Amino acid sequence: MSQSILIIEDDRRIASWLKVYFQRAGFSAETANDGGAGLAVARSLAPDLIILDLMLPRIDGIEVCNILRRETDVPIIMLTAKEAHRDRIKGLESGADDYIVKPFDPEEVVARARAVLRRVRNEVQQIVTCGNISLNTTTRTVTINERPVALSQTQFALLAAFMRHPDQALTRDQLILLAFDNDFDGFDRAIDNHILRLRKQLAPAAPIETVYGTGYKFVTEGT
Repeated sequence: MSQSILIIEDDRRIASWLKVYFQRAGFSAETANDGGAGLAVARSLAPDLIILDLMLPRIDGIEVCNILRRETDVPIIMLTAKEAHRDRIKGLESGADDYIVKPFDPEEVVARARAVLRRVRNEVQQIVTCGNISLNTTTRTVTINERPVALSQTQFALLAAFMRHPDQALTRDQLILLAFDNDFDGFDRAIDNHILRLRKQLAPAAPIETVYGTGYKFVTEGT
């Protein structure tokens, strides 16, 4: 299913122009020509992203953005006039994810929309659960039986790597690659100390086993 774009713009020529470009890029697109209509369409359509003009009749873009932010976390790109520097700041403060200055290239608007949607998709909360251990990659929190566990950044990265590869024997080099993308300031044997501390933090759960001659394994049975 194609992603949906709502264009709230009082200049019907610009709105129609953007709609065509988004449709050509594979999106579905709808338009609204004032703030009140834009809010109504946003509530009924629940679009994946909104292109929002700052200067709108009935309800201006800042207020529309404020209202939407109270109701939804939909990504918003605000269209602003070249000289409206203060208004661009207000737009970002009201919750806009990005802004584009008029006049603009519609292909840039489509590209910026794709970038915002990618960023939002990457920020979507991801929760990995193995038995009674739950790891949230967005809030960077870990719980055991819903009890929070305090971990360092290194410990969190290691646990995430283990939980994404359960019951798999991993060498130290593999753990460095999976957890740190090879950006690890230390020798491979330093991983042993971090895993020792991680085990203590996860106690009494003991899901990380030593695989002699290989490395370590996160065992799901009993977790």
